[in-house]
Amino acid sequence: MAAYDLGMPTEDASQLAGVPDGFERLWTPHRMAYIEGERPSAEAGAGCPFCAAPTREDAEGLIVHRGRLCYVVLNLFPYNPGHVLICPLRHVSRYLDLTEEETAEFTALTKAAITALTSASAPMGFNIGMNQGAVAGAGVAAHLHQHVVPRWGGDANFLPIIARTKALPALLEDVRSRLIEHWPAS
Repeated sequence: MAAYDLGMPTEDASQLAGVPDGFERLWTPHRMAYIEGERPSAEAGAGCPFCAAPTREDAEGLIVHRGRLCYVVLNLFPYNPGHVLICPLRHVSRYLDLTEEETAEFTALTKAAITALTSASAPMGFNIGMNQGAVAGAGVAAHLHQHVVPRWGGDANFLPIIARTKALPALLEDVRSRLIEHWPAS
């Protein structure tokens, strides 16, 4: 924002930027779409991010592993490095809508993700869960997905609470490559 936009004389602009104040800046402009609620459509097909991901090349879609009925994908807005989502290929919104075969593969991929994450990065624990329905906190309520989030002691601090920002020490592609390397053999 320019100094004149704030009604300040231009010579006072140095008070807004460029003056050391003891704070480190962690810029994450890509998260503004998420913060401002600009979420992709949850309609089945190309509008749904969980229907679109498996139509892309694995690296582009952030796919870690493909099963016959379900797949594992890195979360584009991870809570921690290695935060993956287990998704059915079929566009269903509720866990109860999965067939017995889908449920079995969904569970097997959850266990495989935990195994790979444990081998790749030795987390001290996991958060595992799904939010069904917008009222329950699902960002994309129309396509079922389960979160598997690795956790370490001290991985949560004031930054997400105060600044609505999460510092992630690893790039998504690096995490994806490491998980693929540690994925258990079928």
